[in-house]
Amino acid sequence: MRETAGMTNRRDLLAAGAGLVVMVAWRPVPAAAAIRTESTADAIRRFAGDAAIGSGPIHLDLPALVENGNAVTITVTVESPMTPQDHIRRIAVFNDKNPQPNVVTIHLGPRSGRAAVTTRIRLADTQRITAIAETSDGRYWSTSAEAIVTLAACLEG
Repeated sequence: MRETAGMTNRRDLLAAGAGLVVMVAWRPVPAAAAIRTESTADAIRRFAGDAAIGSGPIHLDLPALVENGNAVTITVTVESPMTPQDHIRRIAVFNDKNPQPNVVTIHLGPRSGRAAVTTRIRLADTQRITAIAETSDGRYWSTSAEAIVTLAACLEG
């Protein structure tokens, strides 16, 4: 095959394409993805402000031993009449070791019927999970549970 000035042959084109693929595929994982930017206590303060957080009729159900941290089912229930005068406004779930401490915040109202939610979360490691409920009159109730995780999730961003 004869090369002409100013034209690229097939071999040069393939080499350039392979180099581009290597450059795109080889990129360092950002270190900030695995670093917590906020503590659990700070995330809880952002949720509740300076209000006192006490114990109350809030329940957190999750398995004590988690085989795989990629999908852990949790249920949070709060005993409340769910009337316009007395209802749960928000429920938040926090953790101690995931990259983001605030896992989920659920907004409710009196038309919700029940203050209960079931969801799946990812857990990076064995840790404490905390659920906090805010009532319509500004009170905050909290409960926590430990989860032992044998196969962690959330290791890289």
